[in-house]
Amino acid sequence: MSSDLSVILPRVLIVSRRSVRKNKFVDFVGEYHLDLIVGYGAVPVIVPRVSGVHMLLDSFEPIHGVLLCEGEDIDPSWYEEDTSGLSQEELEEIRRVHASDTAIDKEKDSIELRLAKLCLERNIPYMGICRGSQVLNVACGGTLYQDIGKELSRKAPESQRVMHINYDDYDGHRHKVKIVENTPLHSWFKDSLEEEERGGEKMEILVNSYHHQGVKKLAQRFVPMAFAPDGLIEGFYDPDAYNPEEGKFIMGLQFHPERMRKQDSEEFDYPGCPFAYQEFVKAVVAFQKKVNSLTCVPKSLRLNKEMENKRKIIVRSFSLAKDLYTAGRGNEMNPSKESELEAGAEFLESNTALSVQQEKRLKQMGATVRNAGSYIERLKLNEEREKMARNVMGKMKAEQLTELLAFYHTMGQICSEVLEKKLHELVNNNSDFSITS
Repeated sequence: MSSDLSVILPRVLIVSRRSVRKNKFVDFVGEYHLDLIVGYGAVPVIVPRVSGVHMLLDSFEPIHGVLLCEGEDIDPSWYEEDTSGLSQEELEEIRRVHASDTAIDKEKDSIELRLAKLCLERNIPYMGICRGSQVLNVACGGTLYQDIGKELSRKAPESQRVMHINYDDYDGHRHKVKIVENTPLHSWFKDSLEEEERGGEKMEILVNSYHHQGVKKLAQRFVPMAFAPDGLIEGFYDPDAYNPEEGKFIMGLQFHPERMRKQDSEEFDYPGCPFAYQEFVKAVVAFQKKVNSLTCVPKSLRLNKEMENKRKIIVRSFSLAKDLYTAGRGNEMNPSKESELEAGAEFLESNTALSVQQEKRLKQMGATVRNAGSYIERLKLNEEREKMARNVMGKMKAEQLTELLAFYHTMGQICSEVLEKKLHELVNNNSDFSITS
């Protein structure tokens, strides 16, 4: 049962974070993430943060979803952000206060940015939590504040300043965020959003906060879903790539909904907290189905009696052709068998677009018809056409030949795509026919 499930369930890649335990490096992923992914029907696959893994990501295929979460600050060189706005004393203070986050991990940066870009290229569902949201923004051309407290909060009015990390009350600390209407966050937390008579809907919830950096310039493709009172974007998504039922999900959340739980309890602060994971996995499952539908190999068709008889006649014709080819041109064939060659010749005439693999397969079945009259006639005609084409092209200029080559290359690609579509339709039609019969 478990082995079957490992094949059936979709795979969600999660990159580990490196830490030190007993003077040794260890890799870990927060268990809340894993619990929710498994609980909603996917398999978490942990990508270790070790040197060289960013070059081995193909080995983790198939990838049906990516969840990136906690970690250190992203190297500013990835988004070309300098620190000229901060004094040396301020930078030293930031490194001292946030020592566990300011130790940049370039290997983790490489792995996660490559995964994020892979998701964007292939429309693989992606959810970024905390650092994962920052990775997504940077991967799309956005930038980050080096330190929210120094660059943003101190410029805000006193009433709008926010403490985005509280080491004295790490898990218990909360601050307000305002939810943007008609966004996924609004849908997930709508039952918990407070309302006020004065000023209309308040649209606020309390979220946890474990970061000193955040989105500065939001990448163009994204739309904000929530703001802190100081103006920091606390959540964003791509509306053109969000439809969980169709396998679309590209989103970043600065807070940790999986850790928003009541004190000394596993109960969530709000019923909407786990919805991000629920909808993410829904998209992952749909994406897997979509990929499987494109890559699955059709089962062997069951032919009706008439089609099976035709198949046997063609196979017989190919077998005779093979015997003729093996025996050589000089040997005469029994006139009664010459008519049997016609079935194979007609088949080849009506199926002129054979790939190299198809030709090899036909040869294995005895489909060599080099001495069949109709085949030889067609071969001579093709040779004459080729000779004429060579004469014409020999008189053409290099520029003309280059343009001609480009044209036929394009036509070849179009032909290949149309042929693949027609063959796919033929398989489906035959499958439907065999089922109904």
